[in-house]
Amino acid sequence: MPENKINNTEEEKKKVSVSIFQKRWKKFKTLKRGYISFVVIVTAFLISFILPLFVGKSALLVHYNGEYYFPLFKTYQATDLGQKRDAYGEANYRFLKQQYSEEDQGNWVLMPFYPYGPNENLLNELEGNPPHPPSGEHWAGTDDRGRDVFARLLYGFNIGLSFALVVTFFSYIIGIAIGAILGFYGGKVDILGQRFIEIWGTLPFLYVIIIISSIINPNFFLLVLILTLFNWIGMTYYMRGEFYREKARDYVAAAVSMGAKNKTVIFKHILPNSLTPVISYAPFAIVANIFSLVSLDFLGFGLPPPTPSWGQLMQQGLTNIDYWWLILTPLLAMFLTLLMITFIGEAIREAFDPKVYSRLR
Repeated sequence: MPENKINNTEEEKKKVSVSIFQKRWKKFKTLKRGYISFVVIVTAFLISFILPLFVGKSALLVHYNGEYYFPLFKTYQATDLGQKRDAYGEANYRFLKQQYSEEDQGNWVLMPFYPYGPNENLLNELEGNPPHPPSGEHWAGTDDRGRDVFARLLYGFNIGLSFALVVTFFSYIIGIAIGAILGFYGGKVDILGQRFIEIWGTLPFLYVIIIISSIINPNFFLLVLILTLFNWIGMTYYMRGEFYREKARDYVAAAVSMGAKNKTVIFKHILPNSLTPVISYAPFAIVANIFSLVSLDFLGFGLPPPTPSWGQLMQQGLTNIDYWWLILTPLLAMFLTLLMITFIGEAIREAFDPKVYSRLR
């Protein structure tokens, strides 16, 4: 009997020790559509950082005259590896692989599974004028500059999602900080803060981008900065409302009556209870930021060429309307990506619903 009581007590402790996040994560995993989308997106995003191992023009390993070369980490000239064709400049490893095979002298080249780079010009290897239609070698064809579309799609996925995550992160940091200050202190701080936000929000985002693009060539970090400066406003209003609502709760009054300082009340009591709706909104913010980058690239005010970009591919498709693959492939890639992120957002919103798992119950 005592042993049974001890076992029951341990089981009860384990049940009690399960955190709210663990409960919500467990529920999230039961929502198959969102959870599978989450696994697919996260896996694809992580793989995209080692994409040169699978998709790229540089060889993974070259064996030449008894020595090994690693082109992924160092650039080799054609003469360094005994290449006869295109003897000047960087080695063309596809030609080099063919040459070694014909010579049959024990030299060999290990190429990625898809041996074409996103910025590589293939005009000297293909017949006719670009764009070229999809084929066995180029699965999604080439663009109007003779670059492989499939490679540009994959590298564009990494750039687009990385951009959206960085913008969302910094927008959240700024929005949460300002919204928390306005909502907690209220009064003149809130009034002055709202007036500033209203003035800042009237600045025309697209015109700012056009002006900056006419002065300097925008890059990844500059676009992140610009979008962050305009994207924090919505989160500020949201967090301000959450703080106004939460600071009127009894648990906040109890903390203040016990002598808790403002810093403790904000970070230990109010902020944790205000983050659940924010987390639920995050996937939809990521979708919006991906769409913003694609739109800027489409209009010509986004990332500078030859950066792989879905928006730039769609712009080419609009210009060359007869070449269907230029617009279909980026649209399909964007549709699937945004659809899965939306599924993730719906699942997170359902799993993290504060009405179901409230800290105040």
